[in-house]
Amino acid sequence: MPELPEVEALAHHLREHALYRPVARVDVASMSAVKTFDPPVSALAGRVVTGAARYGKFLSVEFADRPDEQLHLVTHLSRAGWLRWHESAGTTPPKPGKGPLELRVHLDSVGGPGFDLTEAGTQKRLSVYLVPDPQQVPGIARLGPDALDLSRDGLAALLAGRTERIKTLIVDQQVLAGIGNAYSDEILHTAKLSPYAVSGRLRPEQVDELHTAMRTVLTDASSGRSARARPSSRARSVPGSGCTPAPACPARSAATPCGRCRSPTARSSTVPAARPVASRSPTGGSPGS
Repeated sequence: MPELPEVEALAHHLREHALYRPVARVDVASMSAVKTFDPPVSALAGRVVTGAARYGKFLSVEFADRPDEQLHLVTHLSRAGWLRWHESAGTTPPKPGKGPLELRVHLDSVGGPGFDLTEAGTQKRLSVYLVPDPQQVPGIARLGPDALDLSRDGLAALLAGRTERIKTLIVDQQVLAGIGNAYSDEILHTAKLSPYAVSGRLRPEQVDELHTAMRTVLTDASSGRSARARPSSRARSVPGSGCTPAPACPARSAATPCGRCRSPTARSSTVPAARPVASRSPTGGSPGS
């Protein structure tokens, strides 16, 4: 699932390539992906892209060319969604239900540059909203503070009195926005914290380590992804770059050794679809550590 660094990279790319370009046409290939109906997506025709922003794991393309009629095309990419930039595209509207394409935005002219929202696999969970205000998207309205905006004291206040395991808490978007299953593993490994640690029982120095790791891991990942070439396809991760290979890596499995300590990994069960954890991690990778 695209998380904070991936979505930030997509917003960065759109700010570099789509800014000040008018929308020529919007093609909807999956009606089930579009969660709003008023205004219709056809209302974007003629509107000019004025920005792109990230809200947690949500990506918003902004149309503020008419100050009194601002619109935001918001998407949540879910597990297998992605944004693909193209310099040219077919002019014939796509047939619904054919292939991974969910929605296509033509900029400048029909068939010209623009971007596609795609989703691989059979489980279609990508969602698209066209709203005057991003806060009208239920998932955005419920978001907690952004992981990159939270101060050390803010994190301490957020953790105080919480009884959840730390991994469960930091991937809860209503508590902390932007971190998912993959980056939580890297953050906790960097902070030398067990995913089973109780959030409200962390010592002050552990809160310091967690905050530093959170900022370092997410900032480094965001900077690295923003500096890459256009997001025409997902970049593959390199095994050994963290406690476990990232989700896109074909080597990712419980049998893959930890990239740092090289010990075997065991699957954590703190959240559904949990990632492997090093059995000889700095915390021992066991409950209560």
